[in-house]
This record gives sequence, C-alpha cells and structure tokens, in this order.
Amino acid sequence: MTAELKLGINVGYWQREVDDQTETVLAAERCGYDSVFTAEAYGSDAFTPLTWYAARTSRIKLGTAVVQLSARTPAATAMHALTLDALSGGRLILGVGASGPQVVEGWYGQPFPKPLARTREYLDIVRQVWRRDAPVTSEGPHYPLPYPGGAELGKPLKSIVHPVRPEIPVYLGAEGPKNVALSAEIAQGWLPLFVDPRQIDTVFGASLAGRPDDFEIAATVTTIVTDDLESALQFAKVPLAFYIGGMGARDRNFHLDLIGRLGYAEEAARVQDLFLAGRRDEAIKAVPDELADSISLLGPIGRIKERLQLWRDSPVTTLLIAGVRDEPTLRAIKELADS
Repeated sequence: MTAELKLGINVGYWQREVDDQTETVLAAERCGYDSVFTAEAYGSDAFTPLTWYAARTSRIKLGTAVVQLSARTPAATAMHALTLDALSGGRLILGVGASGPQVVEGWYGQPFPKPLARTREYLDIVRQVWRRDAPVTSEGPHYPLPYPGGAELGKPLKSIVHPVRPEIPVYLGAEGPKNVALSAEIAQGWLPLFVDPRQIDTVFGASLAGRPDDFEIAATVTTIVTDDLESALQFAKVPLAFYIGGMGARDRNFHLDLIGRLGYAEEAARVQDLFLAGRRDEAIKAVPDELADSISLLGPIGRIKERLQLWRDSPVTTLLIAGVRDEPTLRAIKELADS
C-alpha cells in the first residue's frame, strides 16, 4: 500500500493536432500535481516539449515516459538530461525504455537484441557522464567508448559541464518480468503501461521483490470523467487496440504478452488478428470492457473516487493522469486523491 499517492500528468506525444499543452501543464502545477511526463515514439521527441514546459513552470517535476535508448547514444541522452535538469533547477526525471524491434530496427536503424544488457550498459555510461569522476569509458560490447576502429583517434572525455545533480533520477519503462526486475535493481523507479492495480503484486511481485524502500512506481492511467461510462470505455479501448494490435510484430509483441499475463490472452489474440486484418473498429470493440476499466479511471466523479482506492491499496506511488486537459477536472481529481 502506498502511504501517499502522488498525482502527475502524462501529456503523451507532441502532435500538431493536439497542439501545445502549456495551459494544461500550468493548471496541473497550480493544482499541486507532482509531475508532468512527455513521450516519444517515431515522430516528435520527448525532450523538446518538456523543455518548452520547463520554461513556463517553476515547481512541477519534469519526466520523460519514455525516451528511447536507440534514438540517442548514451552520451547524447546524458547531455540532454543534464542540460534540461540545470535549466529547470533540478526538476528532471529521466524515463528511458528499450522500445521494440520494429521501431528500433525499422526507425532508428539499430539492432534490438539483448535489450536488458544494452539498458544496463547505457545507464552506466549516462551516470558516468553525470558524476564526472573520470573520463567516460566503456568496454562495451554495445556502446564501447572510445569507439574501437574508425580514425583510431578516440579519446576518453569528461563533460565540460558540471551537472546540477550528479544523480538524476532514472525510471525504466518496462513490461516483461526481467525488465521490471532490472528497474528494481538499477533504477530509481518504474514506468508501467497498462497495469491493473489489483494485479501488480501477483503479476510483478517477484520482479519487484528486491526494490529499495524509496523506489517509485509511476503508472500512466487514462482518465475520463463523464456520466457516460459506455462512451468512456470505448475511448479507453482505442490505445489498447493500437498497442495490442499494431505496436509490435505478430509473433513478438510485448504489449500483447502483458495483456495475456493480466488474464486476457485469448481476447488479446483476437484483437491482434482483427487489427492486423485492417478491421480496426472491430479490434477496438473486441477489447474487453473489464480490461479497459481495470487499467483506467472512468466515469462520474463519484466512481473515480471509489476506484482511486484501488490505486492507494497498490504499490503505485504516482498516478500519471492521461487525457484530462481542463483545470476544474484536474483540481477535482487532486482533491479526491488528497481526501
């Protein structure tokens, strides 16, 4: 059980259609929300909009959920992070994740195998940059520094900038049991996606068993406050159908696997079949109501209050509210969480 459930917001990917969410971020800060998180996939990046919001705020923490390992070298991510952390007065939470083979190899042109080993090596380099104890080196094999070969003039270097904080908090976006366990071992927090608060202990308990006492779990939760529960359920099913059906190959889809571990393996397979057949509306309808409801906060404000208790009773430390943009609703949810 979480002693104090914090609230943040996840504004997701920057899209031209959605436009600037500065007003939402400012409203969240006024309402006392703890953090705002941005995302990236294969379009806009996570750091640029977060910097935009950082320049307009003064207190709210700034997180990435998540920046993708293969999008940048470890040194480049460390540079982005230490710069934004300094400009914001030490407010950054660096959320990183391995993504999947389709994006890693199809978009970034990088090899996907051994994501756990790559993550471990990547974060070691990032933290060397921040600490500035010595010139940064790595024996590899994924990110050897200095680079072996090439002009053969590579030299170990130390950042010319002194970070505001030599230990910026790092959260891992993870779904598989081994990756979640890696989060508990080497990171300060875990960023789960599609998680049922009632099943965290049963599905992830073994992976989280070794986490330290101050380990953070920040779960993104689609939130729709409305008297029309049926309409909210249908809206909440859209991203589920997309991730189950389209964010991964037929035979290798981490989101599909996760939904199966939550108890919906057959239903998830059906969603994937429909989605890959181009029958997307049917795929959305095929997402079970119970699944969409269990990982979201949907319905009238009274129902939201009741279901918030499920998250309080779970190991989650921060709820990242996704989908709410207006200040009155953000304030109402914050008041429920504080009551």
